[in-house]
Amino acid sequence: MKEIEISTEYIQLQQLLKLGDCIGSGGEVKFFLQENEVKVNGEPENRRGRKLRPGDVIEVEGCGTFAVVAR
Repeated sequence: MKEIEISTEYIQLQQLLKLGDCIGSGGEVKFFLQENEVKVNGEPENRRGRKLRPGDVIEVEGCGTFAVVAR
């Protein structure tokens, strides 16, 4: 599991996908979410603007599992 550190209250799903090297640019996120299964805390998620807070666990098909942690 890879940890994504944030110093703000939350991070959007599309930003996490970029930081986690799942996508190369923000323009790819819409198509990525249509083609790959993403789960936030075990629940399916397809909203690129979903706010992720410390403690959330994100599973990305073909890319890995990420945990959001506070800096």
